[in-house]
Amino acid sequence: MSLQPPTTSTPHPNLISRAHSMFSTRRPWRHFFDPSSLTLPHNYSDAVTSLRRNVTYFRVNYTMVLLITLFLSILYHPVSMIVFLIVFVAWLGLYFLRDDPVMLMGRSLDDRVVFIGLSLVTVVALVFTHVGTNVLVGLCVGVGLVGLHGVFRGTDDLFLSQEEAAEGGLVSVVSGDGMRSGYSIG
Repeated sequence: MSLQPPTTSTPHPNLISRAHSMFSTRRPWRHFFDPSSLTLPHNYSDAVTSLRRNVTYFRVNYTMVLLITLFLSILYHPVSMIVFLIVFVAWLGLYFLRDDPVMLMGRSLDDRVVFIGLSLVTVVALVFTHVGTNVLVGLCVGVGLVGLHGVFRGTDDLFLSQEEAAEGGLVSVVSGDGMRSGYSIG
């Protein structure tokens, strides 16, 4: 009979690598808050283009800003905080830290469907905890902050890899080069 040293439980290595890859797409906060990058768009078209590029580039940062404003809006409601933490775990498992597509009744769901579904579940769950006004104000403040930053943050110094550009819809799908798998012309 041989004695083996006790094994210590460590988190699943796949979970750690997924968490690392998710946070690796977060852009540095000093880059996010760089005051020298603030510019005034020339027209509405430039503002919309800037917003789209910034949302693609700072996607994780913007999500964190929205979650922090939502968290601050329900800080003094303990039941809502518990619900928020449960929904946050659902966000982590179903949206941020997964490798495979979400399957429902044998069909894979698109990321946009998962995002919209989780957003609705978040709002409904928090509204049922009687903090509807706080949630609405928190979301409006968060979306306002994201929108203002996205419009006024210059995009001249933002560089995406080809994969990131394709994920954000910045590659043309008219030619065959930038087509995502699952889409077809016809």
